[in-house]
Amino acid sequence: MDIGTSGIEKIKDRALSLAEEMTRLRRGIHENPELSWQEFATSRLIASKLEELGLEPRIGVGDLPVGVTADLEGGAPGPCAALRADIDALAITEENNVPYKSCKSGAMHACGHDGHIVILLAAAKILSEMKESLPGRVRFIFQPAEEHGHRSGARGMINDGVLEGVSSIAGLHLWSDIPAGKVQWKAGPLMASSDAWKVVFKGKGGHGAMPHLAVDATLAAAAFIFALQTLVSRETDPLETIVASVGKLEAGQVINIIPESAEMSGNVRTFNRTIRDSVEERFRRLAEGVGATYRCGAQVRYDGVYPYPVVNDGALTNLFRSTAARVVGEENLREAAPRMTSEDFSFYQAKIPGCFFFLGSGSEEKKSTVPHHSPHFDIDDDVLPTGAALMASFACAMLGRQRFSE
Repeated sequence: MDIGTSGIEKIKDRALSLAEEMTRLRRGIHENPELSWQEFATSRLIASKLEELGLEPRIGVGDLPVGVTADLEGGAPGPCAALRADIDALAITEENNVPYKSCKSGAMHACGHDGHIVILLAAAKILSEMKESLPGRVRFIFQPAEEHGHRSGARGMINDGVLEGVSSIAGLHLWSDIPAGKVQWKAGPLMASSDAWKVVFKGKGGHGAMPHLAVDATLAAAAFIFALQTLVSRETDPLETIVASVGKLEAGQVINIIPESAEMSGNVRTFNRTIRDSVEERFRRLAEGVGATYRCGAQVRYDGVYPYPVVNDGALTNLFRSTAARVVGEENLREAAPRMTSEDFSFYQAKIPGCFFFLGSGSEEKKSTVPHHSPHFDIDDDVLPTGAALMASFACAMLGRQRFSE
């Protein structure tokens, strides 16, 4: 669909007219956060807003009444393009002193998902008002449990058929370390895969004064911490990127007893699927080898949390870039550097072409440059209309799969 410069200007103007409504709704959602797979009220709210647009939303993933999808039928035949927003909050107690502070202890929208919800709802409103000119269908996906990890909301929605008939998908993430209103994009790898691991070294406990009668599992754990980095420095092409981290280590309870076991866990991240798929076997070999060297057994668990990196389709990302230039201006675009953080948007991209991009929400004046997942995190509400205009305009572009013209 080629809506031209005047069409994009109309989308931008309509998005700006929704600014006050978007801010009010975002702050209401922020005040009432719900954790992964508990987004019951949030899902009902989203569905009610979509019903107001004349759509027929469907609530539910598996057996749980969370997550919402709705289709907007255009006035002419064409492909189906999907727009996705995540809707869950984090298990963090908010420390901001704002009127819309989370009313729940231990739950907070500390990653911008409240903003993602209202951006997609506003895009749905804009596109609904121009549906007769749309060649095809737009599927709105409000996904639960992005933050859950092992039980990803994207995986659940895909299993329920959310991508059936969809030719391409787009996702937006507000980002606090990018200046408000700036847009970052990148073709190819953008965010890393994430695997979780756990190793338990089993030895033989004993008194600290008689180490020769014990088998010290802590020595095996210490040796493994150093050996783990050889997966990066000596078994991976130095031109590739891989991060192997130890996040937790537990051994013993008192100072004069050599513990029987040492338990450690961490994660591995990379942008390369081939490398990612080879790491588990190498990891197990290394852990078991270190255990044997120190006379310990090694119990290894290795799980793919987000087994796919976020890899943006080249043609689709080029289309987004040209669209975004019309929305925010060339001066507000910058190619993103890859980030080692992970996102379950990657599950969609493993199935169909997708483009994931960042919209800056950082403002020193608005105190919104705090890192994500901080109890002081917040966003600059002034960027919400820009997000809605980007998503609505890109949906039009995806339906046509061609650049906008004058």
